[in-house]
Amino acid sequence: MYKRIATLISVVIVLSVLLTACTTATPVAPTTASTSVAAPGVTNIRWFVGLGSGGNPEEVKKEKVFVTKFNTENPQYNLKLDIVVNATAYDILKTQIASGDAPDIVGPLGIRGFSSFQGAWLDMSPYTKKYNYDYSGYDPSMLTFLNAGDQGTLGLPFAIYPSALWYNKALFDEAGLAYPPHKVGDKYTLDGKQVDWTFDTLKTVAMRLSQDSTGLTPNDAGFDPAKQVQWGYDAMWTDLRGQWTFFGPGSFVASDGVTAQLPDVWKTAARWYYDGMWTSHFIPTANYVASDLLAQGNTFGSGHVAMTPIHTWYLNNSQKVVWDVGAIPSYNGTTTAKMHADTFGILKTAKNPDASFQVLSIMMQKYAADLCDAYGGLPAALDLQAARIKTLQAAWPGVDFQVFIDDVKYADHPNHESAMPNFDKASSTYSNFFQLYTTKGDIDLNAELANLVKNMQTVFDQIKPIQ
Repeated sequence: MYKRIATLISVVIVLSVLLTACTTATPVAPTTASTSVAAPGVTNIRWFVGLGSGGNPEEVKKEKVFVTKFNTENPQYNLKLDIVVNATAYDILKTQIASGDAPDIVGPLGIRGFSSFQGAWLDMSPYTKKYNYDYSGYDPSMLTFLNAGDQGTLGLPFAIYPSALWYNKALFDEAGLAYPPHKVGDKYTLDGKQVDWTFDTLKTVAMRLSQDSTGLTPNDAGFDPAKQVQWGYDAMWTDLRGQWTFFGPGSFVASDGVTAQLPDVWKTAARWYYDGMWTSHFIPTANYVASDLLAQGNTFGSGHVAMTPIHTWYLNNSQKVVWDVGAIPSYNGTTTAKMHADTFGILKTAKNPDASFQVLSIMMQKYAADLCDAYGGLPAALDLQAARIKTLQAAWPGVDFQVFIDDVKYADHPNHESAMPNFDKASSTYSNFFQLYTTKGDIDLNAELANLVKNMQTVFDQIKPIQ
């Protein structure tokens, strides 16, 4: 994620409790930490860190401690660390793969990390069957989340970062509005009536929470959007696919894997967002997002945005806001709470895939709590979640963290970071459209959406089919 619309932000994300696979690691000098050369009969397994979390100094320290512990308690293996900075990790891994010097295990990383190396990953399915991997302790939705269609299962459940609707309690109180419901399906109290919690309802509420410098809302005559100081909603720190996915999961590529498309639900989302920015004025435009008023991208953390749908990794970035979390609104009867997750992959070029899988299995089952502590994630293992929630509850008293747990079952599939042909260029193409429609209020949106599909098809077609 982004990664979180980096062109719009300059804040440094403080990672102490929860991190995301999509967060850029704190820059550190490239580091390789390894144990001694493996003794006869001991299998070397190289672990590459850098595509997601794992590169800041505190994480590196914990990773080294973990490797020492792992090798001491599992002497049949010699796990060796290969740590690089996030900014160069993608290029370094590509070079290692091309030169025949690829690592065995890669992680932690998210769906975007997998998608950037499409076709390079080992399908875990044959190995989970061969070694009777126990999935009983995980929410079934996580197994769907990690399934990449014809590529198979690309990882094992590890750490999750569910999303929910964060809301600024003080802004709701000032407007005399009820807080969003905390459970999917619960009603919202609006003007004394019980109504469905939908994106249409959210728009109504968000417009009342938006103000210009004189205190007028977009509903009032004389409201001046050029002097706006408060907004009701912003789906911050995510890209175009991430924003639109809250209306429903989709993909820019059709089921045939080569044809560009724009799902109807995303067309609806695009029009809703465009209206919110340029007509109804409850969503900040790009210029406002980048302003000091909105903390140069940390719009919710600025205290001037009332609601944002975002993941658990956002903790520590809203310290100035008195907040809680509610349910993501529904669209057309369906709720989608997009999901981020950290996992670990095994490259097809792994020298010993069976040993690599066995090492990864031990890491994910025996040491999941240690690794979640190292990276701050919410454990995917259900029996470990209560302890993590207790820790979070102590750090943020009054916040209903159960909302995040409940939202796991509404994860998006396909995931909003799923693979596409010519992935990097395709990502740049839709990012260009994102820049256009968040900075220009006078475009022919339908025509530009059609152009987006044409441009995506051009990029897809640049990938030559295998003969």
